Amino acid sequence: MMKSAYELAMERLQKGSPSVTLTAEQKAELAEIDSSFKAKIAERKIFLTDEIRKAVAAGKFDDVESLEKQLTADVIRLQEDCEHKKEKLRATFGPE
Repeated sequence: MMKSAYELAMERLQKGSPSVTLTAEQKAELAEIDSSFKAKIAERKIFLTDEIRKAVAAGKFDDVESLEKQLTADVIRLQEDCEHKKEKLRATFGPE
């Protein structure tokens, strides 16, 4: 039977980097990092949204814009930190 281009590509990919099957414990560790960072992001959003609301109420629209930019930057930074931390953890798992 002829293999499709997709199947051939997947075989080459597997040879280059064998997939790692994660244990339940490893999945739990990764999920813990996710939930920790989701909490940090939520906390930051709540804090800065409150600050934005105060700035709007006070008519400080320049502050609103900078707070919105800060919120976006903080969320992106936290998401990147989360991915970096998960990658470092995955590197310790290694192939079975």
